[in-house]
Amino acid sequence: MTPTEAQKRLVIVGATGMVGGYALRCALDHPSVGTATAIGRKPTGLSHPKLNEVLHQDFADCSALTGALTGQDAAVFCLGAYTGAVADAELRRITVDYTIEFARVLRGASPNATFAFLSAGGADPTGRSRIAYARYKGEAEKALAAAGFPRVYIFRPGYIYPVHPRREPNFSYRLLRAVYPVFRVLFPNQVIRADDLARTMVDAAARGTGEGKTLVLENRDIRNLAGLVPSGFER
Repeated sequence: MTPTEAQKRLVIVGATGMVGGYALRCALDHPSVGTATAIGRKPTGLSHPKLNEVLHQDFADCSALTGALTGQDAAVFCLGAYTGAVADAELRRITVDYTIEFARVLRGASPNATFAFLSAGGADPTGRSRIAYARYKGEAEKALAAAGFPRVYIFRPGYIYPVHPRREPNFSYRLLRAVYPVFRVLFPNQVIRADDLARTMVDAAARGTGEGKTLVLENRDIRNLAGLVPSGFER
């Protein structure tokens, strides 16, 4: 399918993950998106006239993706790993090194592309946080802000509610899922549904939002963009 002049060419990285999976589906349904290129290690299992799939195993070297990344308008980067699911060195490699390497190749192939990055609440670009995950996400944010993209959107969600049942990675996530109905009412700006987060990321990448070269969106900002009310009575 050839996009119209007004439609955008989007890249979704991590499309077999929770947020990335919703992001891909949102992109395929989005009227401003002409083509969606899913890049990941595994097939998505989807078939759609807008969809182009590229399998890539080694994100430590994204040079082979130059062709697929040429002529793209935006990337929605959702690749990541859960804390505790991998060793610390691997967590940093996935969170920081893979992000920087992908950004390097995208910037060279499509210098005018927008970059939408799935970070995390509490991310610390100063590197002073005692929490490794916060430092790593902050390090990736800092690198993206300096990469030269005309627009970078940093999404810092709080707890991401999976929407559909899944096997949770650890006890903390099982607990958070169990108490989510209460948190949604008492602390609405600390939680976000995975589909609402993905929809907001795709919409920002495809249409733009806000002013400035780098825009940091905390959980409250994401909910506002998603059109969610703070009362807890959203769907």
